[in-house]
Amino acid sequence: QLAESGGGLVQTGDSLRLSCAASGDTFSRYCMAWFRQAPGKEREFVAAVAWTGRRTYYADSVKGRFTISKDNAKNTVYLQMNSLKPEDTAVYSCTARGRSCSIGSFYTRSMDYDYWGQGTQVTVSS
Repeated sequence: QLAESGGGLVQTGDSLRLSCAASGDTFSRYCMAWFRQAPGKEREFVAAVAWTGRRTYYADSVKGRFTISKDNAKNTVYLQMNSLKPEDTAVYSCTARGRSCSIGSFYTRSMDYDYWGQGTQVTVSS
């Protein structure tokens, strides 16, 4: 199970850190990602992290502003979001891939992942 926290209402230029706590003893083997869905829009990929936590990949829209990290000791994935913009407003969900993760590959489609959290709302006011 995955449980997100850390969302909220902030102003343009502010920062937030989202957390995703996972239960189970296989967390360290999962490659994981954050997706987001704005009202009236499809869910979109935000960032992914390899199962080791050593490699990351980002959508162009957040590159340089967001940082994904994975702490296997704490069974937690984080999304540090800086320089937030109104267009970042969305429900953010973390997800884990229960299948094997190929070394050197990152997965950016929803169908590539197996477990999802409930999501946390991030609202950025202008």
